[in-house]
Amino acid sequence: MRLLKQEFGGGVDEEVDPGRADLLWEARRSALLALTRLASQVVLEDVTVPRSTLAAMVGKIQTIARNYGIRIAIFGHAGDGNLHPTLLLERKDSEDLKRLDGAIGEMMRACLDLGGTISGEHGIGLDKKPFLKLELGKAGYEIMLSLKRSIDPRNIMNPGKMFYD
Repeated sequence: MRLLKQEFGGGVDEEVDPGRADLLWEARRSALLALTRLASQVVLEDVTVPRSTLAAMVGKIQTIARNYGIRIAIFGHAGDGNLHPTLLLERKDSEDLKRLDGAIGEMMRACLDLGGTISGEHGIGLDKKPFLKLELGKAGYEIMLSLKRSIDPRNIMNPGKMFYD
């Protein structure tokens, strides 16, 4: 708590009034809905870093937002290092998509550079497929691919969805 106060001017309430706790939870549950009212396109991401690097990750996200000219709101679960950077765009055109892709790519690399993972709870999915090799490395990726091939030698289960040569 001393570090929080010294470095950030904040503190931690050791005992929270139950009514206030309910208000805090309501604010957290309403965060994404509130953000959808600020922009025509909202892209929710999911990255997790060691708690000791949370402040550094937030700083990197803020720098990425400035560099790409994109508003990025951040909320998440500080207790386990899980962040939900939410990118806010006004329109969906080719230039915005390029900026969006660039910003997300930098966010994923920043997360990995800090010893994190590109998904804390939402999974990899098709959007993060290009970053899977970055996280796993060549050997880790090859092991997962060989496991997939061993249980699906004819590649009939979600062909081309996650693994590709």
